[in-house]
Amino acid sequence: MTYAAYHWLWSGLDLLLPPNCSGCGRPGYRWCPECNRQVEHPAVPLCQICGIPLEGRAGLCEDCRNAPPHYGALRSWSLFEGPVRKALHRLKYRRDLGLGEALAPHLCRFIEELCWPLTLVVPVPLGRKRISERGYNQVSLIARPLSMAMRISYAAQALVRSRETRSQVGLTRAERRLNVRDAFQAKTSRVQGQVVLLVDDIATTGSTLSSCAAALYAAGARDVFAFTVSRAMPKHGLRIV
Repeated sequence: MTYAAYHWLWSGLDLLLPPNCSGCGRPGYRWCPECNRQVEHPAVPLCQICGIPLEGRAGLCEDCRNAPPHYGALRSWSLFEGPVRKALHRLKYRRDLGLGEALAPHLCRFIEELCWPLTLVVPVPLGRKRISERGYNQVSLIARPLSMAMRISYAAQALVRSRETRSQVGLTRAERRLNVRDAFQAKTSRVQGQVVLLVDDIATTGSTLSSCAAALYAAGARDVFAFTVSRAMPKHGLRIV
């Protein structure tokens, strides 16, 4: 399905079942113009690798200097604040299935400005237990319409969890890294030679994205760039839900 057809499908559903904005509840929108104006974007300069805002001149943050992640670069569209935070909670816990399509044009423009030579979009996978509990992977609801808008191939099953992991919520940075180490496996037949856009909803420490990237490179990916809708800052702590 093309993005235009997907968009018109959602537009038709909106006429039948008028939505409320995921960020503020305003009737008639899945993501309203006012919430979009309130989006806070990470302020430059950014760490050249993990994309976290730096104080002072551009370069690498301390974490990336001491223990560089496996992905080539990570960038986030927004900070985990205000309407974006509310919207991502609705997506994750309340089956807000149409949010990804509503955000896709904004996310697409942001990624295109990065000029990454992408050939494949891959979502961060959930474990079997969480899929069973939730019934869906919220990241796929973002990644699939994004791939359509960007006209890039989408591979939902190219990356899987090879073992179940604890929730990252409440873990320290070191515990998060250990929790997801070697927790993913990628399919060589799908990712070999590809420049992968690895998509997640929120980046906190980037440990999950780094472990996913390691699996993609091990399966033959030519390069891996990571993207998240939002970025949790140190002031938010590690108890991100």
